[in-house]
Amino acid sequence: MSQFALRFTPKGAIASWLLMAGFFVALAGCGSLPKNEAGAQQPRSGQQDDGPAAVDIAVARTALLQQDQEYTGTTQPYRQVSLRAQVEGQIVDLAADVGDRVSQGQVLGRLDDGVLTAAVVEAGAEVAARQSEVAQAQAEVSNARTQVVDAQLRLQQAQSDLARLEQLFREGAIPEQQVENARTTVATARQTVRSAQEQVRTRQQAAAAAQKRVAAQQAIVAQERERQSFSVLTSPVTGAVLERVLEPGNLAQPGSEILKLGDFSQVKVVVQVSERELGTLEVGQAVQVRLDAFPNQQMTGQVSRISPAADPTARLIPIEVIIPNANGRIGSGLLARVNFTQQAVQRVVVPESALQTNQDRRARQQAGNAAGAGQTGASRGGENSASEGRATRSQPERQSGTVFVVNRDDDKPTVEARQVALGKRQNGQVEILSGLQVGDRYVTRSSEALKDGTPVKLSILSEGRQEARNRN
Repeated sequence: MSQFALRFTPKGAIASWLLMAGFFVALAGCGSLPKNEAGAQQPRSGQQDDGPAAVDIAVARTALLQQDQEYTGTTQPYRQVSLRAQVEGQIVDLAADVGDRVSQGQVLGRLDDGVLTAAVVEAGAEVAARQSEVAQAQAEVSNARTQVVDAQLRLQQAQSDLARLEQLFREGAIPEQQVENARTTVATARQTVRSAQEQVRTRQQAAAAAQKRVAAQQAIVAQERERQSFSVLTSPVTGAVLERVLEPGNLAQPGSEILKLGDFSQVKVVVQVSERELGTLEVGQAVQVRLDAFPNQQMTGQVSRISPAADPTARLIPIEVIIPNANGRIGSGLLARVNFTQQAVQRVVVPESALQTNQDRRARQQAGNAAGAGQTGASRGGENSASEGRATRSQPERQSGTVFVVNRDDDKPTVEARQVALGKRQNGQVEILSGLQVGDRYVTRSSEALKDGTPVKLSILSEGRQEARNRN
C-alpha cells in the first residue's frame, strides 16, 4: 500500500482518469439501441399514455346571453287627489288616518253645518213666500177671465138689441137715433171684451213670472242644501289615505286641503330613457317590472304615456308605466326596475371553450405544428379560453361549430362530434341555435385531442358525475 502511494504521481492520476472515462464510454456504446426502437419502447416527451381522455363535462341549459338594461323609478298611485273643504266650517270629526283604506263615497269627516242649515231654512221660507205670490197671481187671472165672460155676455145682449132696433127702424117704428145708440153700445161692449181678454193675458204673465220666481228660489234652496252637504267629507276615490293635513278643531276655509288620498288600483312608475331608445317605445307596449320589495315576483306593466318634451340638459324623456295592483299590495315610494325589452327567448348557452369551429381547428393545427404535438381539441380551447375570447371578438361572427357531446353510457363513455348552429356571443359565452338540446352533456375541457367516438373518462370537476355514481 505504501509502495503504491509512493508511485502515485500527478501524471499517474491523469492516466487513471482517462482509463476510467474510456471504460464508461465503452459500456454506454454497448447498451444503446436504434433511435426508432427507443421511441417504440417509451413515449416521447409530451406524448400521452394510451387510455380514455380525461374531460370536464357540463349539462346544457337555457339562459339569457345578456341582461337587458333596466331603468329605475319610484312607484306612485295611479291617481292622487286632495280632499278639500268646499265651504267654511270647523272640522268636528275625521274618521280616517294615514294608511287607512277608503272606498269611493265613504264618509271621512264632517264640518260644522249650523250656518249652512240656517241658510237652507231661510231659502225654504222664501220659496213659500214666492208660492203665495203665484197663488195670488193665479186668482187674479181667474178674476180676469170672469170679467171676460161678463163682457162677452154684455156684447151678445147689445148685438141682440141692435138687431131688433134695426128691424123696427126698417119698419119705421123708431127713429134712426136709437139704432145709432145701439150700434155704439155694441162697439163699447166689444172693446170691453178685448180689454178683459188683455187683462187675462197680463194676469197670466204675472202668474208665470211669479212661478219662475218660485223656481229660482227653489234652485237657491237646492244650492244651499248642496252647500250643506259639503259639510260631510266623502272620499272621491277608492284607495288609501296618504296624508292627514288638518285635524279636528281646525277651521277649514273653502279650498283648504284636509286629506291626501291615493288610488292604488293601479300603480304608476315614471322612468327617464335616452333619446336613442325613444324610437323603440310606443304607448300600450308591454314591459317587465321588478320591485325590490317583492324580489321573487316578475310583473308586467304597460307604457301609458310618453312625454313629448325631453330634458334639454340630460336629453332624457319621461316614460310613464302602469302596473296592475289588484290586491293592493304595491304602495307608493317603492323602487321599481323597468325593462322595456320584450321577454327574450332563452336558448342553450355554452362557454366558448367548449366550442370548436373549422377556423379554430386550422389555427390550432398550425400552432401545434409550430410548438409540438400534444395540444389539440377541447384541451387547447380550455387552456387558452382568454386568448380565444380575444380572437373571437376580432374575427367575423361564425355561424357553425362543433361541440363534443358525451353519450349516456356511464360505464364506457365516448364523445360524439356534433355540429351546432351558433348565435350571439358575449363575455365568453355563445348561443346554440340548434344541434344541442337541454340536458345534453358536453365537453368543456379535455386532456387531449378529441374526435368522434373517442373514449373519455369524467373528471372530478364534471357536472353530474356524482349523480352517475349514485345510479351505479
